Amino acid sequence: MSDQTVLVTGSTRGIGAAIATAIEARGAGVLRHGSRPGADHIAADLTDPGAPQMLWEQALDAAGGTIDVLVNNAGLFQANPLESSDIAWLDGWEDTLRINLTAAAQLSRFAVRHWQARGAPGRIVHVASRASYRGDSPDHWHYAAAKGGMIAMHKTIARGYAAQGILSFAITPGFTDTAMADDYLATRGGPGLLADIPLGRVATPGEIATIATFCALDAPPSMTGAVIDANGASYVR
Repeated sequence: MSDQTVLVTGSTRGIGAAIATAIEARGAGVLRHGSRPGADHIAADLTDPGAPQMLWEQALDAAGGTIDVLVNNAGLFQANPLESSDIAWLDGWEDTLRINLTAAAQLSRFAVRHWQARGAPGRIVHVASRASYRGDSPDHWHYAAAKGGMIAMHKTIARGYAAQGILSFAITPGFTDTAMADDYLATRGGPGLLADIPLGRVATPGEIATIATFCALDAPPSMTGAVIDANGASYVR
């Protein structure tokens, strides 16, 4: 896999860091992204509408002009209570949609056009959520809507560009043992929430990384359009 270059968004911690590390272990080159400046990644604040283009261009330059795989992992998970002021609720909605869906759409567009211009195959892996299908809490309308939109976008990409060798895969984790989920687990009952997960535990970042690495490097082309659940059977479709 030394000839493969993979851009992983939101890869300085949690699931994204695990994905980047797992892909690197296979010998592929990985370009990491984070929202804040750092020495080992490209910094881009995806709440800024211009940031995805800047990120793509910097990643492409760092990769020597070729990116083979895009992993859309960057996400925002913050409560947005109905009781918030109108402007605060709308701001929360728009920030979450911009990071979780719009930035992923912009990057996916850049990637598809890059592969079309090169006449080369490419892959996109979208890290969505169980909420795409099951919904989420009353404080997380925006998160469920963004991840549901990501799944619809993924299926559209898969159907639209498969004949050009451009493949799309999606993963829908349930709760995963990351800092992003800690506050939610605490506010929703902590260990009591595990009663809803037949497996009896939340997923680990390494488990999600294993699936993402398979999609990025190994999944057969006929799997394009697939959505892979990883939620401990807490939502079975």
